[in-house]
Amino acid sequence: MTGPTGVGKSAFACALAERIGGEIIGADAFQLYRGIPVLTAQPRADLQARVPHHLCGMLDLSDSYDAASFLRDAGESIRDIRSRGRVPVLAGGTGLYLKAITHGLAEIPSPDPALRAEISALSCEEALSRLGELDALAVSQIDTRNPVRVRRALEIVIQTGKPLAASRTQWAGGDSAIRGIVLLRERGELRRRIEENVDAMFADGVCDEVAAAANAGPWARRAIGFSEVEALLEGRIDMAACREAMVHATWRYAKRQMTWCRTQFGFPVIALSGEGVSGTALDEAAGMLGLG
Repeated sequence: MTGPTGVGKSAFACALAERIGGEIIGADAFQLYRGIPVLTAQPRADLQARVPHHLCGMLDLSDSYDAASFLRDAGESIRDIRSRGRVPVLAGGTGLYLKAITHGLAEIPSPDPALRAEISALSCEEALSRLGELDALAVSQIDTRNPVRVRRALEIVIQTGKPLAASRTQWAGGDSAIRGIVLLRERGELRRRIEENVDAMFADGVCDEVAAAANAGPWARRAIGFSEVEALLEGRIDMAACREAMVHATWRYAKRQMTWCRTQFGFPVIALSGEGVSGTALDEAAGMLGLG
């Protein structure tokens, strides 16, 4: 089960898991980390008390993680849940992690330490320029403001000698029998929920949480809002600017997630509305998954 941030995946997944005898496997790249539950909007304690949750708050802030690691860990959780006669419910918005489950992983050469060091020495602008020279189309396929994504795309293009798009079509080893659903909301409602979620983060102590996360490594620091709250704590921006930056970044990410869901998965869509989880929507979801 996937969909954009703010759509209400955590509450819906919990209610659905209760109905079908399931347990939840988190599929969010940053909810995996301990120490930043508010910033990453980890499922609330009351939801985790109702249904077992896996792959949530399991990583130290200094740890790195990737889709291959998720494929391994989620696979173990799926086998464990099924062995006990329960239904594994993967829920989250990290599309690459979910596609690793459904399609496997693209066969990309192992990293070349020398090449990686060379690319790491480039600024984001330099790496983006070189990527454009080698594969102009790739520039439109990635988040060009994310240095990690830009450098990784350049690394893949150089190593494979092929356009980035070619590497993204060579998926292998997944489970195509897995069924899924996409949760969506009307865009105005989704934007409002994102704004309310950001306000709730400040009310719930996100500033103290980030201040205590001094040992966070480069992967955990990529969580939306981490750098913005750090800038607030250091006095480089004020509260209003921090809030606006977090809302803007989250909304931009939500739009990318909606595009991913539309282009990468053939899952049916359930349109949510309002604050609660309706029985009608749960019946619809269970039916779509063949569990009704």
